[in-house]
Amino acid sequence: MGMEILEKSYNPKKVEEKWYKIWEKKGYFEPSYNEKKSKFSIVIPPPNVTGALHIGHALNNTLQDVLVRYKRMDGYDVLWVPGTDHAGIATQNVVEKEIAKEGLTRYDLGREKFLERVWQWKEQYGNRIIDQLKKLGASCSWSYKRFTMDEGLSRAVREVFVRLWEEGLIYRGDYIINWCPRCQTALADLEVEFESIPGKLWYIKYPLEDENRYIVVATTRPETMLGDTAVAVHPEDERYKDLIGKKIKLPLIGRIIPIIADKVVDPEFGTGAVKVTPAHDFADFEIAKRHGLSFVKVIDERGKMTEKAGNYAGLDRFEARKKVLEDLKKQGLLEKEEDYQLVLGHCYRCNTVIEPLLSKQWFVATKPLAQPAISAVKYGFIKFIPENWINLYFDWMKNIRDWCISRQIWWGHRIPVWYCNSCGETIVSEKEDVRECPNCGSKNLKRDEDVLDTWFSSALWPFSTLGWPENTKALSTFYPTTVLVTSFDIIFFWVARMIMMGIHFTGQIPFKNVYIHALVRDEKGQKMSKSRGNVIDPLEMIDKYGTDALRFTLVALAAQGRDIKLSEARIEGFKHFINKIWNASRFVLMNLKDYLPEKEELRLNELPLFSKWILSELQKTVKIVREKLDEFEFDQAAMQIYHFFWDKFCDWYLEVSKIYLKDPKYKISTQKILLEVLKSSLKLLHPFIPFITEEIWQYLPERETEHIIIAKYPVFEERFVDENAEKLVQILQELIIGIRSVKAEYNLTSKTDLNVIFRSSDNGILNFINDQKKPIKFLAKVSDIELSNNYQKKKGEVSVVLSEGEIFINLAGLIDIEKEIKRLKKEKEKIEKKLLQIERKLKNREFLEKAPKEVVEKEKFNYKEFKERLNKIIHYLSELS
Repeated sequence: MGMEILEKSYNPKKVEEKWYKIWEKKGYFEPSYNEKKSKFSIVIPPPNVTGALHIGHALNNTLQDVLVRYKRMDGYDVLWVPGTDHAGIATQNVVEKEIAKEGLTRYDLGREKFLERVWQWKEQYGNRIIDQLKKLGASCSWSYKRFTMDEGLSRAVREVFVRLWEEGLIYRGDYIINWCPRCQTALADLEVEFESIPGKLWYIKYPLEDENRYIVVATTRPETMLGDTAVAVHPEDERYKDLIGKKIKLPLIGRIIPIIADKVVDPEFGTGAVKVTPAHDFADFEIAKRHGLSFVKVIDERGKMTEKAGNYAGLDRFEARKKVLEDLKKQGLLEKEEDYQLVLGHCYRCNTVIEPLLSKQWFVATKPLAQPAISAVKYGFIKFIPENWINLYFDWMKNIRDWCISRQIWWGHRIPVWYCNSCGETIVSEKEDVRECPNCGSKNLKRDEDVLDTWFSSALWPFSTLGWPENTKALSTFYPTTVLVTSFDIIFFWVARMIMMGIHFTGQIPFKNVYIHALVRDEKGQKMSKSRGNVIDPLEMIDKYGTDALRFTLVALAAQGRDIKLSEARIEGFKHFINKIWNASRFVLMNLKDYLPEKEELRLNELPLFSKWILSELQKTVKIVREKLDEFEFDQAAMQIYHFFWDKFCDWYLEVSKIYLKDPKYKISTQKILLEVLKSSLKLLHPFIPFITEEIWQYLPERETEHIIIAKYPVFEERFVDENAEKLVQILQELIIGIRSVKAEYNLTSKTDLNVIFRSSDNGILNFINDQKKPIKFLAKVSDIELSNNYQKKKGEVSVVLSEGEIFINLAGLIDIEKEIKRLKKEKEKIEKKLLQIERKLKNREFLEKAPKEVVEKEKFNYKEFKERLNKIIHYLSELS
């Protein structure tokens, strides 16, 4: 494009789609397998195939893309594996709702036809989230795109199941599980969401057999008493020592059950005597195993009472509760009820209240797998960033329970197990289909109806996506992966299980680093939800402000270990930064029209002061940005470039360059520096804001690559660092800001000419200021500056104390001094009142203890700001009086 000039304003819509298609077509996202290059690999946390891009996805994938683009520019061979998850229950629910519109259920269609409909739905809508990731600018290696139910991954799943079965780490057994009566499936512990709600605690009299007395039991679930097989007390509870071993006649049912002693019973809960319902409670299940109690299932998979519930059979579990309480009351067996705060489990998909049920399920024995996974983190082979998540990981891994992996749904990886109806053989095979019993030759086989938990296939994601169990080139080159970027809410669902499976099946860790990013909340710190109406749709924000503005906002706010408080206003604010980059680039290019590139290097010692300074500041920025990206401190990297580009390059150097460009002595070197600093800034910024940087890159002369995406990321060059220039420019900036602040304080326009005197006892400083008069006068907008080593302040003058001297400015004739004193006194009174109010708040213990932390911090910040302003006013009043 040569020396064409950028359009007057930046139009993201015109630019973004164009560049993404070019990058993809050129193959820039794909790895090269260049043996000389260091490797960087990352697997995307696969979004659900049902999903649409939400703000959490936007954050997660922007952070990954920042790393990927940075490493690609830094000379690494990069692989970023994208893909989607089949999301068993979620996808099945969506398709069931679709066919319900036709008046059908999955049972009407049957398994085969229903699965055809799910695959059709997946083909029609499954790429929606992929297209949205592209819109976000995610530079994934799309030729490596995977789906958790594609042929290769399905083979890996079967292979893992069979190996774990052969090692005795997968088993089938009766176990108490979380059951969702709506989704009709078992749920892993992690798929249950708990909520604290107000409930009741009922006290029920259990009559002793052959004795005219009873024991009182407290329960929050009276309907389950129909399945009681014991009452338990603590062995050291004096109140019940004489009752241990005696029998009870179960109310409403008449079954004779024992009173047992178990240390797990809390003597402080209720009466200290608890009912034991092994088929419907996790703790009771363990008690029953220890004491050899029977299991009586009184609630079925639909949440209805079974025949074993006697007269209550067929009732819904909550209807049965009402009826049981009525009948207990009639018989005088309901002693009392109390208000009680319940912690209730809900299905993470449909919000139905979970029912603990005794059921035959498939499990992975996790303890043998957990130990190597604990060691990998303990000995630093895998690092968590921030580090505080390690403790949470250890706590869960050390207390891990066996993982229920079977689900009673149709969409998913079907469990690779067949049962021979002729000889009773259980056949576990990695084959897609088994037609004949290897034991007796019979073809009368029935396949297990269940599918695997969605997270089972996800646990293999880092290595199955690279071709395992085959030893592919991708696997040997890019595994273990470099980093996993994810959120804390799936550390247990996914991260821990990937570590366990990765180590077990490959003998290597799946990734070297786990970066846990924060949650995106609304501007008040509340969780975003449709019901609150505070959801920020990333696609809407992209449409309104452009992708780069959204990306930069998310990265700039992504501080380690702190949730993001996001508002549309913040995105709009960073859109101004995008515009600033465009306008600054336009200014630079307009001043390069007659630029004749010099072949020789810049002669640093011959450069004017501000040119030396901007080159030094650029190097400091390069050094810090690289350090921060390497340490996953995304926000600090982003803000470092932001402040360099806006505060230093735009606010200072672009302004002072207007003088240098008019000076034949400095013109060519200034043009070269403008171009080099812009070029380096664009490269530094590209991983964060890829679209605008690529567009501007095309207009630059002396581009080393056709596209910025493959340009070399800036490296620190110490020869450009000039600490002396930095110190000297700081003196000038302080002086110029001092003059500007006086103009601002007394409402004088920036162009108002002032009579300025600079006093210093240091002749060296006076000589320096004299040499730099030209940039000072230009930047401070004054016609002259008088220098003195003994000047005495006169009436009508204000002074500003600087680190290397003092400036005096005569305001006589420019302002009404009496009127100004009056204004300042009025403002002083207002601020003093405000400070008094804040002081009272900050001395109030109740406010400090009960107010949200951010509110208290804001008040402290306001106090500091008001105090500083008050000190300034007092200074100006003393100056004018």
